[in-house]
Amino acid sequence: MAGSFRSVSSKRFWLAAALALAAAACKPAPPVTPAMWEVTGPGGQRAWLFGTIHALPDPVDWRSDKVEAALAASNRLMLEVAKIDDGAGLAGTFARLGQSPGLPPLVARIPAGERAGLERVLADLGLTGKLDGLETWAAALTIQQVISARSGLDSGNGVDRALVADYRKALGEFEGAERQLGIFDRLAEADQLELLRAVVRGAGASLDDARRLEQAWAKGDMAAITAETNRDFLNDPELRAALLTGRNKAWAQRLRQVMAAGEQPFVAVGAAHLAGPEGLPALLAAQGYTVRRVQ
Repeated sequence: MAGSFRSVSSKRFWLAAALALAAAACKPAPPVTPAMWEVTGPGGQRAWLFGTIHALPDPVDWRSDKVEAALAASNRLMLEVAKIDDGAGLAGTFARLGQSPGLPPLVARIPAGERAGLERVLADLGLTGKLDGLETWAAALTIQQVISARSGLDSGNGVDRALVADYRKALGEFEGAERQLGIFDRLAEADQLELLRAVVRGAGASLDDARRLEQAWAKGDMAAITAETNRDFLNDPELRAALLTGRNKAWAQRLRQVMAAGEQPFVAVGAAHLAGPEGLPALLAAQGYTVRRVQ
């Protein structure tokens, strides 16, 4: 009798577990609704600002009806880099700008008291001695790229790549790879070192940071994204001006020119560039444009 009871109980347990799994599989995933704004100019010009994320662990469905309507009404897609899917071209530009002859070893460029931390990160990533020919900014970006890949992030799942693959109208860009990487290349060495330090400091928490940013992006939580932009190296005034606020101002000026020429662009840039009082929506609103959050 005891054996029979155990058998029946076991069957009931597995049946209940199967039903629970089936119910979980049928439960709809939370909607992914990244932030989007509609911009209207004084002459009736229109544009849309859409916050993207450049890498995700898995593809997600972010194409809401509002996004599809904006894409259909637009006549140009504006990205940070239009040829985002040109891996060979991007790699070639990075190699040309990021390498310089006669550089000291990477660990020798930072104060002696900080070298052990950098050496641990390099060893953990299998990069010991492999970045010595790179300028400091390029080494920092390479370390961050390897950390992101280990965290399961894949740029192939990035929103900008999906947009480029599907958009059938004109493409435009704010910077392009040469100009974008050139911003890093022109940083003073002290600022490049601060970027490297920030990457090393965040190495252990990279996965948590990425997941937190992904969740904020998926919900269009601009308060959380604003908080992320105010962390770590973006607190450094020179880095913040070079990598965020200065670029936002240049993009706002470029967008005004595009709209004045009669284009109706769908602007898809990293969500951090749309956040806070220094983001594109706030800059355009301050310049007399009507900016309305639509998602």
